[in-house]
This record gives sequence, structure tokens and C-alpha cells, in this order.
Amino acid sequence: MRHLLDWLDIDETSWTSCIRDAQRFADHRGTDAERFLGRALGLVFFNDSLRTRVSMELAATELGAKPVVVTPGSGTWGFAWEEGVPMTGGEAEHIREAVGVLSRYCHGLGVRLFAEGNDRQKDVDDVRLKTFAAASDVPVLNLESAARHPCQALADASVLDRTFDGATKGKKFVLQWAWHPKPLPMAVPNSTLLMASRLGMDVVVARPEGFELDAGVMDAARRQAAAHGGSVSESTDPAAAADGAQVIYAKAWGGFERYTDPSVEEARRHANKDWRVTTDLMARTDNGLFMHCLPVRRGVVVDDAVLDEGPSLHLDQAEFRLHAQKAILSMLWGAGE
Repeated sequence: MRHLLDWLDIDETSWTSCIRDAQRFADHRGTDAERFLGRALGLVFFNDSLRTRVSMELAATELGAKPVVVTPGSGTWGFAWEEGVPMTGGEAEHIREAVGVLSRYCHGLGVRLFAEGNDRQKDVDDVRLKTFAAASDVPVLNLESAARHPCQALADASVLDRTFDGATKGKKFVLQWAWHPKPLPMAVPNSTLLMASRLGMDVVVARPEGFELDAGVMDAARRQAAAHGGSVSESTDPAAAADGAQVIYAKAWGGFERYTDPSVEEARRHANKDWRVTTDLMARTDNGLFMHCLPVRRGVVVDDAVLDEGPSLHLDQAEFRLHAQKAILSMLWGAGE
């Protein structure tokens, strides 16, 4: 049995095959329509979703499988997570039994489970995601967790590979921090950094002081970049980072001080409201492309003109979520036999 919790767990051959499969599904939508006929895919959404939910339901359906959506606490029992603790609170069912039952009904499970934001190490280590996967007897697909978003990463990699005709190596890719009224989690920036480094791009993480990504993620990205002919660096100057870039990927995330002193993190974040992707910033690039995973706050993260007048890949990224999901299901379920 194989899970997809993090692309770092997946070998190079499978990663490359998934990119090619996503592109094939994009070019030939409707192919393999009954590949997984008779299978059921449970989709457990602890958090809200638009692209992930719709693309997963459609991906399963278009491949012949039946999607079943579960929203814990809304139409189902609330789930308890702690081990060895008497369940005297409001939760009626433990996650062990909940996942155990679902994996008896379904041939695979997807789970969306954001960071809790109160225990840094628990979020960095994706403890709840791993607890969920450990309780399952069928493949588990991470639909965005505290620390990773592999579905988004594959969609983005497929779009970049196609955009640059397979020649992503050496292209300058800026992962651009942006201000946001809330301290958003790090799953997307983590996965974006790891994705771009695996494509051999020269990645610059542009972010203010106090908004560094996890050191373990940075180290893993540097190792991947070295293995694929790219590089990873950091900058606290967004203008300098944008100079000569082929891609600006904007994403907001909170600082680690949210776990120890939220008021300090909030003050730091609000002091950097000028970290927004503007037309002037894009003019410093080498005919650079704008990317964002969506949803995006217009006028906060990015100027309207950047999205509307482009060139921007944000809708291509969203479309490829469907194709990437099909590729992932094909990897997890094999030939469907």
C-alpha cells in the first residue's frame, strides 16, 4: 500500500510519471473514463475547500470511481485525536475508528487537515496527518495538511514543465512572501519550494525578517536543487529578488512567532503591508510569469492588473488541479486491476 503524504517520500520515476500523466489527462480529458469503475474514494474535509474538493470529486468521477465526501463535525460525529485519554468531551468517535471504518468502505481516502497553529513541532511534523494515515488500511492522499500540499505541487510542476517545454532547469523562480491579514500556514510555500527545487530551478525565497520557512524544509530543498542542477537562496529585498526572474509565485504565510507570541508575529506581519506583487515589481522580471495557488486576495497579495493583464498562470494552475488529481489516483491505485 502506498500513501501520498509528501512528494519527498516518492521516487523520481513516479514524480516524473505523474507530471507526464497530468499533462496527458489535460490533453485528452475523458480518457480512461472507466479505469477505476467500482472503486470508492472517501474525501474527508476538516477544512474548507473549493479547487481541491471540486477537482477531487471530478477526478474520481471521470475515472469511474465514486467520491464520498465527509465533513467531520457537520453531519458526522466529532472526532477525538488524543491517545490514551478518556473521551469525556464532546467528541463521540476516535479518529482510529473513524478512519478504520472509512477504509473498510473505500478503496482510498483523501484528507484535508490544516495546521492547528498552537504547537509548532506538531504542525511541522504533520502529526495529525500521519495519525490519520496510520489508521487507514487503504492509500491516503494528502489534500493539504499542516506542512504539505502535494496536489498543488504536482499541478504547479506540470504547468511549469509545459510552459517551459521541459526546460525548467536554471530558470529563476521567486517564492514571494505577501502580506495577509491572517497568519496563514506554510503547507503551500513548503511544497512550492520543494517542487521548484526538484525541477532544477534557481529558487529565491523572498521574505521579510521573521518569516523564514522551516530549516528542515530549506535543507531538503537545497539537497533537491543540488541534485537537479538548481539552487536555493533567500532575500529580504523583493525588488532585488524579482530582477531577471522568469516566475514570481506569490504566497502569504505566518511567522513561527505565532506559536510563541502571536502579538509579535502580528506586528511584524502588519509592518510589511508593502510586500505585494505589483505591476512595477513584475516589470523588473525577465518577462516573468505570475503564479498563485488561489484563493487570492486582490489588492492585498497582488494587484488586479497583474492577474487580469498578465501574463499570469493562476487559472492554468487551478485547471491542472483536476489533471494532477487524476495522475495521483492513477499512481496510488495502479492500473486499477
